[in-house]
Order: sequence, then C-alpha cells, then structure tokens
Amino acid sequence: MVTSIIRRFIQALFVIVAMTVIVFLAVNVIGNPVDILINPDANQAERARVIAEYGLDQPLWRQYIDFLAGLLRGDFGNSFVYGRSALQVILERFPATLELALSALVIALVVGLPLGLYAGLRPRSVASRIIMSGSILGFSLPTFWVGLMFILLFSVQLGWLPSNGRGETVEILGMRWSFLTEDGLRHLFLPALNLALFKTSLVLRLTRAGVQEVLPQDYIKFARAKGLSERRIISVHVLKNLMIPVVTIVGLEFGSLIAFSVVTESIFAWPGMGKLIIDSINLLDRPVIVAYLMMMVLIFVGLNFIVDLCYTLLDPRVRLDAKR
Repeated sequence: MVTSIIRRFIQALFVIVAMTVIVFLAVNVIGNPVDILINPDANQAERARVIAEYGLDQPLWRQYIDFLAGLLRGDFGNSFVYGRSALQVILERFPATLELALSALVIALVVGLPLGLYAGLRPRSVASRIIMSGSILGFSLPTFWVGLMFILLFSVQLGWLPSNGRGETVEILGMRWSFLTEDGLRHLFLPALNLALFKTSLVLRLTRAGVQEVLPQDYIKFARAKGLSERRIISVHVLKNLMIPVVTIVGLEFGSLIAFSVVTESIFAWPGMGKLIIDSINLLDRPVIVAYLMMMVLIFVGLNFIVDLCYTLLDPRVRLDAKR
C-alpha cells in the first residue's frame, strides 16, 4: 500500500511539472499585455522600461525558469492590474468560490443520493420515473438560463431571496465566510442551487445505476437468504459498494465545481475566482491567469490523489493489487 501511494505521488509530481509547461506556453500565446499596460502615447523609452520591469524582454525559456523558481517559492509575480501579488489576489477570492462549491456539493449529495437510491430500489414506480425525468432536465437545461430564471422567480417576482452579492460575512481563520450568517445564507442559496443542479442529476443517475448493478449480485441474494433485514442489506452491502464510484465522481466533480463556477458567479455577481479570471483574461493579466490555472492544476491533482487513497481504503481488491 505504501509503495502504491509513493508511486501515485511521483506520478502526480510529473503531471504538475508537465502542466507548468503547458500553462506557461498557453498563457504566453494570449495577446501582448504591453498594449494594455502602457499608454499608447508613451515614448519608446517608457515602453522599454515597463517591458524590462515585468521581465517581458527576456527569452521565453528564461521567463519559464523564472516562473518555475517563483512557483517553488509560491511567487507568481505581481498582478499587472492590481499591482499586488497575483497569488494574494487569487487567495482573497478563493474563500467565496470554495464556499459556493462546497454548498453545491452538499446539495448534490443530500438530494442526489437518496433520490438515486430510491429510483434504483423501485425502478418501476411512478415516483422513480418522475425522478429520472427530472434528472434529464438537470442535465439538459443551461446553467445560465436556470440562473436567470431563479433570479426572475425568487428575486424579482416573489422577492424572497437576493439576486446578487455575497451578503454579510464572518471572518474565521483569516477568511470571510457567508454561510454562518442569515443574510449570507440567503445570498448563498440561489447560486449554490444553480451550480448544484447538474451535479445533483449526475449523482442521482450514478447512484441509481450502481444500485441496479449491485442488487442482482450473489452476495445480496446470500444476505437475504440469511434473513438480514432490507435496511441492513441496503445500508451495509449496497451503499458500501456504491461508495466507490460515488467517491470518484464527487472528488473529480468538486474540482470542476471550483474551476467552472464562472457562469454562476457572473450571473449572481458572486465575488469569487471565476469572475476574477474572466476580468484577468480580458485585461491580459498574465500573473493572475497563471496563478489561477496552477491553483486549479494543484486542486485537481490533489483531489485525484485523495480519490486514489479512498479507493485503497474502500476496495480490498485495490489493496491486493498493490501487494502483488
């Protein structure tokens, strides 16, 4: 098991190094930030000074080495727009995006798992068919359209919930969170629900498919033959085997919730990283773009590594393969 963990850790390091090359080259292809940083009326001397100040006059390989050295120190350079550390700019917005993604993930699990379990145990019931039809809508409806409909219904027509912003926040461990206040929860509910819609449908259908795959297995028949109650069979035997694919999907989808919350944050004016990265791309703020992309790489690689560890704990077959 230890050997397997070390091997996966080394693979993760190789992935991170490869992604540094891809991210650096991709970002340097995007436009010329000098055109935005420098006034068009500036003379050639002023233009050369600014280019040298930001290291844009260096060869590409030299810029990459400096980028790697800064990455090891946690230094992505200063933002062209904000004039501060790019990583600091990103981290200021990170709690808002993390809070939104966690809330959406909780909604997806709380709603998707029970409904998927019910639909898998009673596939021919009317309620099960309604649930599966609803999951198709969750997959099909565009996120931006659903968000606009939420605002129109709950904010404009009914006036129950606010349509934008984060509301009142509370500082804990140096970061501000809105879910601990009533006003913050009211602001959080609609964007979290909008972001969770697709993931809820995904968890629901995955759970239903897993239940229908597990129920015909011999060990389920043997458990029933032993006289175990249906509740124990479901809670111990069915759910335990369901957790393997669910852990995989939840781990990977949590990363996508953080990385691809751009649409939801833009619609609800949620002050997270998604809105920041859109503004940074428009302004060609390379240090912020690179810091954001590398943070996403670390999050995805880290989540994959954690999923592998959970696999080892949940599935004995993985442990046996590791021993062999």
